[in-house]
Amino acid sequence: MAKSKKKTASASNQSSKWIFWVVGLFSVCVLGLIFLAKVPEKEAAINYEGQPYLGEESAPVQIVEFGDYKCPVCKNFNESFFPLIEKEFIETGKAKFYFMNYSFINIDSIRSAQFAEAVYQELGNDSFWKFHELLYKKQPEDTKYETMDVFTESFLEETLKEVVSDEEAEKAVKAFQQDQSKDAWDQDMSSVEKLGVTGTPTLFINGKQFEGSTMEDFKEMVEEAAKEKK
Repeated sequence: MAKSKKKTASASNQSSKWIFWVVGLFSVCVLGLIFLAKVPEKEAAINYEGQPYLGEESAPVQIVEFGDYKCPVCKNFNESFFPLIEKEFIETGKAKFYFMNYSFINIDSIRSAQFAEAVYQELGNDSFWKFHELLYKKQPEDTKYETMDVFTESFLEETLKEVVSDEEAEKAVKAFQQDQSKDAWDQDMSSVEKLGVTGTPTLFINGKQFEGSTMEDFKEMVEEAAKEKK
């Protein structure tokens, strides 16, 4: 089983943060009303092969988050809503959780996504999730940075060195510099186009886009997906 992310939100403030996340869907990170977008009713064919994930291999439900490391709503999602998903579904063996890139805000979005893919390829699943979480934590709070070049290569390398050794970091940096992670990023962006993803964060549960607005909506959809797999 892959290691879980370290929890970043306490039970006492999860409810308020969840409300904030829903309101935040209307921020600059949203290209459209992502939970109101028209999507096929049938299950979409998502290629999960070679994607970083958390959870048990045998879990019947596959949850996918499409995110952008520069998106402040994604940051809030990972600090508030994700811990609920982790506790309720990942740790109980009910679901696997995947992250896929939708990089659209600026060059930082692309650079950080491809760098994270290099971390996954060279250092493995556990190192990827440590870096993934830390990168969202270090996202600047000031929204003016959304259009500025902040996630430079040196910034990403120093961030990675906080969770892995210098030698390991050098391996990932070399792979990134040689564009070895670009194909994996291209695959994610191809899935974005195929699935009609219009903003971040966007969630899919067993190939169907989540269009609800509460944790109860999410739980109901996961439980229904699990029944369909029996």
